[in-house]
Amino acid sequence: PAAKAKKPLHVRARKTDLGVTITLDEKPFTEYLIKSGTKPILWPILGPTGKPMTRAFPMDESGKGTVDHPHHRSLWFMHGEVNEMDFWLETPSAKAGTVVHREYLRVASGEKSAVVSTKNDWLSPSGKKVCEDARTMTFGGDETARWIDFDITIRATEGPLHFGDTKEGTFGLRVADSMRVDAKTGAQIINSQGLTDAKAWGKPAAWVDYHGPIDGKTLGIAMMNHPSSFHYPTRWHVRTYGLFAANPFGVDSFVETKKEKKENKATKSEPTGYTLPQGESLRLRYRILLHQGDEKIGRVSESFAEYAGRNLPVKKKTTVP
Repeated sequence: PAAKAKKPLHVRARKTDLGVTITLDEKPFTEYLIKSGTKPILWPILGPTGKPMTRAFPMDESGKGTVDHPHHRSLWFMHGEVNEMDFWLETPSAKAGTVVHREYLRVASGEKSAVVSTKNDWLSPSGKKVCEDARTMTFGGDETARWIDFDITIRATEGPLHFGDTKEGTFGLRVADSMRVDAKTGAQIINSQGLTDAKAWGKPAAWVDYHGPIDGKTLGIAMMNHPSSFHYPTRWHVRTYGLFAANPFGVDSFVETKKEKKENKATKSEPTGYTLPQGESLRLRYRILLHQGDEKIGRVSESFAEYAGRNLPVKKKTTVP
């Protein structure tokens, strides 16, 4: 039977000195911070039960949770190799880049959604501009779910851009510690191909869902890749310790055996890395769905079909080199 339509919550976006706060029916949802470490991020992110669903470290160091990978800041967008510079890690080095908020293009509230659009400069260690991005985030929710749509355009404004074939990227999220598969609490990773946990790592898929307990209730975070996004279906740098990232540039870095690497190069079924010519742009589109229950209760497949705008065969087999 068709699902009963749910009443959307009123969404409001308010500018602050730190960024933009988003509320649903005046209750906290998330905050876009224009600077945290070396980049803009979203933190905290509260799910449908009102509990945080992403890790608080290193923004909040007062807890007792995991303290690995301090560059995993809740929800972020970076890549590990851009013109031989590293925008993923935060370790000071001669190759460490930063992403700096330049300006707001739009901040608007509405009955069903709120929109925050920004322009950001990618800078070299010396402060020289490498490229820029424009990102639009659309926020919404109802009584059972929350969602954030991301539409990101990267422009090669200063010269050609080479995005390296590395696993360290790109659109990343770190789940709350209790949701980690490694926490042995019954959490699970599953993708649109039905692959679970470690088997989902590096594989192309339309979506990946990471669900587990938070304060005794099973909640999930689904990350979806829109069919119009560059290099759809993307590969996924998703780990059982809690990292969750869509990586449209990694190929060989996700192929683990020598035989697979040889076959991938022979067939050239996918590019290894990507060079964006000067003056051109590429577009990346993702949806974050925060839902109750596992991927079935959360209706992740149905939500992806709605997000994609057409009836896609979400279980369609994908050739994996």
